[in-house]
Amino acid sequence: MDQNPVNAIDSEAPVDNRWQQASARVNALRERINQVVIGQQAVVDQVLIALLAGGHVLLEGVPGLGKTLLVRSLARGFGGDFRRIQFTPDLMPADVTGHAIYHMAESRFEVRRGPVFTNLLLADEINRAPAKTQAALLEVMQEHQVTIDGETHATPQPFMVLATQNPVEQEGTYPLPEAELDRFLLKVLIDFPSQQAEEQLAAAASGGHIENKLRDSVQAVFDADELQQLQVLVPQIQVDQQVLGYAVRLVRATRESSQLRRAAGPRASIGLILAARAHALLEGREFVLPDDIKAMAIPVMRHRVAVSPDMEIDGETADSVLAQIIESVEAPRL
Repeated sequence: MDQNPVNAIDSEAPVDNRWQQASARVNALRERINQVVIGQQAVVDQVLIALLAGGHVLLEGVPGLGKTLLVRSLARGFGGDFRRIQFTPDLMPADVTGHAIYHMAESRFEVRRGPVFTNLLLADEINRAPAKTQAALLEVMQEHQVTIDGETHATPQPFMVLATQNPVEQEGTYPLPEAELDRFLLKVLIDFPSQQAEEQLAAAASGGHIENKLRDSVQAVFDADELQQLQVLVPQIQVDQQVLGYAVRLVRATRESSQLRRAAGPRASIGLILAARAHALLEGREFVLPDDIKAMAIPVMRHRVAVSPDMEIDGETADSVLAQIIESVEAPRL
């Protein structure tokens, strides 16, 4: 496989060619990541969509499903920096953002930047840290900057947080506050791979081939500057007024559902349209279809809504309730 980066998008090329070039570059990265992260194609697609949209991702799945490998592969794909923070109950906010220290000999303060100053930040088991430490990410996730000792420091661009949490083991965890959940563009569920995929994974991992695949298969498809060019293209993807109205109706329908005790807010409408634009780009189109909205509705809203107690007793989940809402709202026919 060609390991050289794909040429930069030609800004002077005809519009159709620009979309084709962008789609080809993203799909090249998708193929390379899928060679390493085995059996998780849907997860890879959703993470790439968030990357293109400039959003953050909350990954939920049991340990051992390749969450760290996915982030490392993504970082290698555009030559970006990657850092990991293992969230624990004793982790302090300064351990995340950094802090200022005083040099007695030089009579001055020096800022020690924390691990958030990177392109891709893996916040592993984010719900193991208390709310005060979780809140250290609020500013950087929203504004891509950190305030240390009254001074503002911008993070490198592009910047993306991928946070993980274990859906099974809840003892000693702290639920993420709604304000922080709302800052994640997507919540992505990582399920167990298929039998065939798990066989491939077991053979590769037990034979020590995963690191070799990561080194050999996932070379930089583009650099950080070129990724930002792709991100600039996403808001330019056309959204028909009927499709935009459909997205907003889906979000507003959550506020009218008796099955939910917490509904999605305006950030969900914004995130849904943005994610649908990125989904269209991944599919090689310069316009959004109702199917793009449908494909992204559950990942965008599942962490922004909460099922009512009665529905929980009946075994309903956020995904099942949202699926019913999507079914009940008529999509436009273009």
